[in-house]
Amino acid sequence: MFSQLLAIARNAFVESVRQPVFFVLIAVSGLAQVVNNVLSAYSMGYEDTSEVHGDDKLFLDMGLATVLLCATLLAAFIATAVISREIEQKTALTVISKPVGRPLFVIGKYLGVSASMLLATLIMLFFFLLTLQHGVMSRASDVYDQPVLTLGLGSIALSLAIGVWCNFFYGWVFSSTTVFSMLPLTGVAVIATLMLGPSWQLQPITKELKPLILMACGGVGMAMLVITAVAVSCSTRLGQVMTIVACLGVFVFGLLSNHFVGRRAFVNRAIETIATAERVEDRQGDLRDAGDTWRITLSGDPKQNLKAGDSFYFAGDPSGIAMAAPAFPKFAGNPLSLSDIGTPPSGPALIVRAVENRRNLTIVNAGGLRVERPPVAGDFVFDKPTKVNLGARLLWGVMPNVQFFWLVDAVTQNHPIPARYMGLLAGYSLAQIVALLSLGVALFQTREVG
Repeated sequence: MFSQLLAIARNAFVESVRQPVFFVLIAVSGLAQVVNNVLSAYSMGYEDTSEVHGDDKLFLDMGLATVLLCATLLAAFIATAVISREIEQKTALTVISKPVGRPLFVIGKYLGVSASMLLATLIMLFFFLLTLQHGVMSRASDVYDQPVLTLGLGSIALSLAIGVWCNFFYGWVFSSTTVFSMLPLTGVAVIATLMLGPSWQLQPITKELKPLILMACGGVGMAMLVITAVAVSCSTRLGQVMTIVACLGVFVFGLLSNHFVGRRAFVNRAIETIATAERVEDRQGDLRDAGDTWRITLSGDPKQNLKAGDSFYFAGDPSGIAMAAPAFPKFAGNPLSLSDIGTPPSGPALIVRAVENRRNLTIVNAGGLRVERPPVAGDFVFDKPTKVNLGARLLWGVMPNVQFFWLVDAVTQNHPIPARYMGLLAGYSLAQIVALLSLGVALFQTREVG
C-alpha cells in the first residue's frame, strides 16, 4: 500500500510541476511583488515599534496576500489537471483497476499536489522576503539595496539559464527545471541578504531576521495546504472552472466568516472592560467560595448601568465565548444580607454587591458558584450569559477560517505570536485537511470513471 501511495504521489508531483501554469503563476507572483513594492509607497507612519514600519507595513499585507491568492489559483489549476482531467480522459481507470483503492488514489494525489504546492509557495515566499528585505522606497533619498538586487535578480537569471541550458542540450522540461533550480538559489539569496547590509558590509544574520514575519509566512503555508485539500476534494466531482470558483469562494468566505458567521455564533454584548481587579475578602484568591468579594474598576462608563443584585459575567474576549463563570439563575435575595449570600434562595450566582460612580463595582460570590478564575485587567464584562447559535457555530466551525492563518495584523501591531498558537494552528490545519479529504473520498467513491 505504501509503495502504491508513493507512486501515485510521485506521479502527481511530476505532473504538477510540468504544468505550464505552474511556472507562469510563480513568475506572476514574483512580478507582482515588485509592483506591490511600488504601490506601497504611501506613508503609513514611521514608528519603529514592530518588525516592519512605515510603508513596509502596507507591503507586508499586500505581499502575503499576493502569495496566498496565487497559491489558491495554482492549487485549483493543478488539482484539476492531475485528478479531474484524468477522470475525464479515463486514465484514472487504469490506476484504480490495479487494484488501487479509491481512498488511496485521492490521498496520493493530494500528497503529490501539496508537495508541488509547497515547492511553489516556498519560491513565492522567497520572492516576497527578498522584496521585503529591500524595503519600500518612499523618498527620493532612499538608496537601492545592492545585495538584494544583485543576489535576487542573479538567482532568478541563473535559474532561467539553467532551464534553457538543460532544455537545449538534454531535452529537459524548461519550466520544471527552472523551478527546481530556482528554489535553492532564491533560498540562498534570502539567507545571504540577511548577512549583508545595503552597501555589502557584513552583519549578523539576526540583525535583519524577523521571526514574526517568518511565522506569518508559516501561517500562509498552512493555509495553502488546507486550500489544496479543498481543490483536491472539489476536483473529484467538478471541472476546472467550477473548482477554481469553489476554491476562490472558500478563500473569500474564509476571510469573511468571522464577520458574517462568527459574530452570530455567540450572541452577547460586552458592557465594558476591566481596568483593575483586586480582592477584598477571599482567602484562597480564586473567587470560588461563598462570600468571596472583589473590587472591580471599569475602564470607562458602562454601556448599561449595573446595580446591586445584577448578574456579573466576565470573559477574555468581547464575544463572551469562554465565560469564566457558568450560567446561573438571576439572584433573588438581598445582596447585602449575609444569609442570602451564604445560601441564596435562587441558587449560586456571581453578583454585583455595590456600585460607586458607575465605574467602581464590588462583586461577590453568592452560594459558592464554581468560577474558573478571578477577573483580571483587560477582561470584558457582561450582564448575561452568552447564547449559542448552533447553526452559525456549526457553519463557522466546518468552513476553513482563513483569518486563523492571517498573522499580519499581529506583526504590524507588534503582538507576540506564541509557539502554542502555531501548534494549535497546525492541529487545526490537519483536522481541516482530514475532513476535506474524507469528503473528497466520499464524493469519489460513487464517481463513474470507466
